[in-house]
Amino acid sequence: MDKPREVLVIGGSRYFGKRLIARLLAAGDRVTVLNRGSSAPPPGTVHLIADRDDEASLRAALGSRVFDVVVDQVCYTPRQAALARRVFTGRTGRYLMTSTVEVYEYEDSLAAVRETDVDPLGVAVDLELPWDDPEFIDTHYGEGKRQAEAVFATDPAFPWAAVRVAHVLGGDDDFTGRLEHYVSRIRAGEPITVPTVNRPATYIHVEEIADFLFWAVGQDFTGPVNAASHGRLTTHDLCEAIAAQLPYGETVFRETEIGEVSPFSFRRFYGMDNSRAVALGYRFGDVRRWLPQAVAETLGTTARSGAAGKGA
Repeated sequence: MDKPREVLVIGGSRYFGKRLIARLLAAGDRVTVLNRGSSAPPPGTVHLIADRDDEASLRAALGSRVFDVVVDQVCYTPRQAALARRVFTGRTGRYLMTSTVEVYEYEDSLAAVRETDVDPLGVAVDLELPWDDPEFIDTHYGEGKRQAEAVFATDPAFPWAAVRVAHVLGGDDDFTGRLEHYVSRIRAGEPITVPTVNRPATYIHVEEIADFLFWAVGQDFTGPVNAASHGRLTTHDLCEAIAAQLPYGETVFRETEIGEVSPFSFRRFYGMDNSRAVALGYRFGDVRRWLPQAVAETLGTTARSGAAGKGA
C-alpha cells in the first residue's frame, strides 16, 4: 500500500474546497486544514489556526510540519504569495495555488485564451499597493491573482502550480448567488440585463473542479493550467436551461450598450483553452451535459431560501 500523502489545505472550508478535502480523505491522505478558526474543518482532518497574513502566526502554527503538497485556496495577493513562499520553501514538495479565469480580464480576443497569454514571468509585481484593504482586493481580484502567480514564478526552485479556474456552477451550497439571480428573475418575469453583443464563456461544475484539484495534487506539472469544461455558454444559454426546468416564469432580456449587466453576461469573450490540462491527462466533461444538473441543484437552493432577484 502506498504511503499516505501529507496534504495541507489553506482555507477550503466551503464549496469546492470542502469537496476537495473529502476526496483527499477518501483516498487515504492525511489532511491538515489551516484557517483563522472561523469555521471547523471536516471530520478526519487536523486543524491548525493561524492568520495566513501574519508570518509569525503562520510559522508558529506549522511548527516543524512538512507536507507533500500544499493546496492554497485563499491566496489573493502578491503579499500573501511572498509570505507563503518564504514560509513553505523547504516544507513542501508541491505548492498548488487556486487561481482564476479573471487573470485574463485584459485579454480581448475571439480565440480561447491559453496559459501563455498571461505569462506570470511577464507580470509586474507591486507589493506597495494597498493589498491589506479588503475593498481594494475585491475590486482588483484578477490583478491580485496575476501578481500572486508572478511571485511564485520568480523562484524557479519553488515547486508551484496555479489552477486557473473557470466560472464555477452547481451545488446546493453555491454561496455566490449568481445563478440564483437568473432563477428568481425568470420566475418573476423581471428583465435580465445583458450586453447588446453577449459573448460566451467557459464554465466548470463544482464537482469537476474538485475532481481536477484532487487530480492536480498528484501531478508534477508546474506553472499555470486552465481548468474548464469543454464547450461555451452565453447568458441566453444559461437562461434557456433554467427556463426548461421552471413550470412557470418568463425570460425577458434587456440589452444595453453600457452600464451594469447581469452576472455571467460578458461584452468580451471569456473562453479558456483547456488543451494543456488535456495533454497532461485530464478528461473534462462537457458543459451542456452537466448544466441541467447544475440548474436543478440551484433550483433546490432557491426553493429553500426563497431568494429574490437583485441588481441588473
